[in-house]
Amino acid sequence: MQPADATLPVQIARARKQLDYARHYEEARRFAEIVSRHFQQQQRRDFLVVTGGGPGIMEAVNRGAFDAGARSIGLNITLPHEQAPNPFVSPELCFRFRYFGLRKMHFLLRARALVAFPGGSGTLDELFVVLTLVQTNAEDVRLFAVVETAEEIVAVLHEFYGGVPPANDTALD
Repeated sequence: MQPADATLPVQIARARKQLDYARHYEEARRFAEIVSRHFQQQQRRDFLVVTGGGPGIMEAVNRGAFDAGARSIGLNITLPHEQAPNPFVSPELCFRFRYFGLRKMHFLLRARALVAFPGGSGTLDELFVVLTLVQTNAEDVRLFAVVETAEEIVAVLHEFYGGVPPANDTALD
């Protein structure tokens, strides 16, 4: 009889995590494709998906817009050992930042909605900054929704804006 492989539980846990990650990647890609196709049909050039421009879920979102034939923005951060912009960001809308604060400011200047997929501490930081800025001292829990699919995200955004997102005063044409 062979001895049990001590690394097997770690390998199984890693495989489960990758499977779960793949589901989130696909939902992010589908969400961006749905939203991009919808607004491209309406000739809205001021409603684009914006990501940090990196790999993983950010890549999935930029890829979804790319798959729809739409443009997307990437606000990438320049760090010593960090990623390069993903290949699905529209080249003319790929911006590189040295400081997280400036990058976050540009996210918030252009945002009409924030969709957060599972991520790291940067994702949580951005999420809570946005919640803090839009807080109204009323029923704050109504400021966000937890959903599982791309269609549910689109439905929440549609309901919030009554089907018509506001004009973007800082549009990129």
